Amino acid sequence: MKILAILNDPPYGSERSYNGLRLADTLARREGVELKVFLFGDAVGCALANQKLPEGYYHLDRMVASVVRHGGEVGCCGTCMDARAFTDDKLVEGARRSGLDDATEWTIWADKVVSF
Repeated sequence: MKILAILNDPPYGSERSYNGLRLADTLARREGVELKVFLFGDAVGCALANQKLPEGYYHLDRMVASVVRHGGEVGCCGTCMDARAFTDDKLVEGARRSGLDDATEWTIWADKVVSF
């Protein structure tokens, strides 16, 4: 099964992106599942490497890295990155700058699309 997860919310402040990445990580570990994750808007901040957080906070950069490590593909909206002055070299290894053409292709590719 081919699944696309689309995240829109900021990495912190709400738990939508956190829950979306929790689901994505679990899906990436499943046999027979191909997973792609697309980060739009403030969600591109989830893929910034080396986040410094207070003790006890979840690390979304580590969750993105886990999705990639388990075979998931992570695309970050390039326009959204530019609007936030995020550069490619700041992304978690394996996450990549992407665009609306990729999001479109991934949507057509997917059997299921989930959005957070």
